[in-house]
Amino acid sequence: MPAFPDQPTDTITAALGSVPTGTAVSAVAKRLLELFTSGAIPRGARLPPERQLAQSLGIGRSAVREALAALEILGIIDVRPGSGTYLRGSASELLPETLSWGLMLGEPRTDELIALRGRLEIFAAELAATQIGDDALTRLDRHLTAMHNSLGNHVRFIEADLKFHLEIAASAGNQVLSDLLRSIRSLLRIWVERGLSSDDEAQAALAEHAEVLAALRARDPRAAAAAMTRHMDTAGARLRLTITPTAD
Repeated sequence: MPAFPDQPTDTITAALGSVPTGTAVSAVAKRLLELFTSGAIPRGARLPPERQLAQSLGIGRSAVREALAALEILGIIDVRPGSGTYLRGSASELLPETLSWGLMLGEPRTDELIALRGRLEIFAAELAATQIGDDALTRLDRHLTAMHNSLGNHVRFIEADLKFHLEIAASAGNQVLSDLLRSIRSLLRIWVERGLSSDDEAQAALAEHAEVLAALRARDPRAAAAAMTRHMDTAGARLRLTITPTAD
């Protein structure tokens, strides 16, 4: 798909402006989201590289990378390896608006998000067990294998973990549930990355995912819910250890 006509990167970076040094990732994501939903950039436009966005905003590339990752999970942008990052043509018109405030939640509500995510993941697993197809099971097995092969690389492990959970959500047959889980996972992304701090934890998470997959393959809703409950209990505990308490 063609990039934004003539000088796409200059147009987009000029529209972004700069942000204060030390700006939180959530603020960077909000700035990008506001631009992407303003109508100033056509759907399907190719975005500037991370380096150029970072230079324009006056911040480090890591903050831009995390903000783009959050927007990718929300379905706002599409990252195509070897091609670039594009503004999605099929992004919901409602979801970005209703969640723009959510990107600014920060730490005070993170514990509540962790609890909500756990209950929704359990519900999704239970629903998926009743209607999951063979193709979806094959993809889940592939994601589990990717997690196993990435035990020494936490970034890739977390990416495969995300795909595993999103596949289950998609298999639940409830688009609202799937959208909610995608959004919550986006808001928790930074904490998820911080929460996986050792190879032992990755091994434990891998075993928990394997139990969920076995229950789904057996198409046993009760077993799927129980396996996901165990996983969410330990995953939630890891996430909560990364939260620095702040005033509400």
